[in-house]
This record gives sequence, C-alpha cells and structure tokens, in this order.
Amino acid sequence: MIDKLIDLSLGNRLLVVVLAILLMFAGYWSYNKLPVDAFPDVSPNLVQVFTVTDGLAPEEIEMHVTYPVEAAMTGLPGIEKIRSVSNFGLSVVNVYFEDGMDMYFCRQLVNERLSEARAHIPEGFGEPEMGPIS
Repeated sequence: MIDKLIDLSLGNRLLVVVLAILLMFAGYWSYNKLPVDAFPDVSPNLVQVFTVTDGLAPEEIEMHVTYPVEAAMTGLPGIEKIRSVSNFGLSVVNVYFEDGMDMYFCRQLVNERLSEARAHIPEGFGEPEMGPIS
C-alpha cells in the first residue's frame, strides 16, 4: 500500500508540489481567519441570587431561604450546576449556565423563577434578588 503511494508520488512530482503549495495556502488562510483575543473571556455564565436576612442562623437560612431558591432554579434550560452558600444573615445561590448562552436570557429565566421562590419563602425572611451582571 505504502509502496504504491511512494511510486505514485515519484511518478507525479508536479502534482505533489501543487498539492503541497495548495495545502500551505489553505493553512495560511486558516491561520489569518482564526479568531484570537488578547484577553479572552473565560468567566462562566453565572447568575447570582442574594437574600439578606437579619438575625437568622445559617441552618434556618438554608432551610427557609436557600432551599426554596435552589428548588425553583432546578429544571431551567441550559443549567450546568447550582451552588449555594448560607451564612449568618445571607444566602447566596450561584446558578451556572452552559457556555454560549446569552447572559440576558439567563437572567430573564432566573428572574421568572424568583417569583416562584418568593412564594415559598416565609414572610420576614428577606427577598431574593439577582446580583449585578459580572
């Protein structure tokens, strides 16, 4: 098999040279069209939901605030993962979306689900709000 390829290449030297030159031009053209940024954006598509509650322990915040927000966010299209932190007086829920999704569309999806989450949070436990676009 390789012997036939070598014989064909040696018999048609002009064709091999022309194909090599075409391959070089195709590589040069592809190199020039390659999109390269000096500082590419590697940050994930992330929407943060903050809820500030005064005077509650982290366990109470997790049970009454963080869990309803997490439950409302599950099932959104394009979600990669949901991470949360419950501290003294603060609940932070991070909703990560797939790369390539529009950030404003992601925020719209989360905002629609926040109304559902607000209905399951008891009164006086704070209002969940989206964080700024980062």
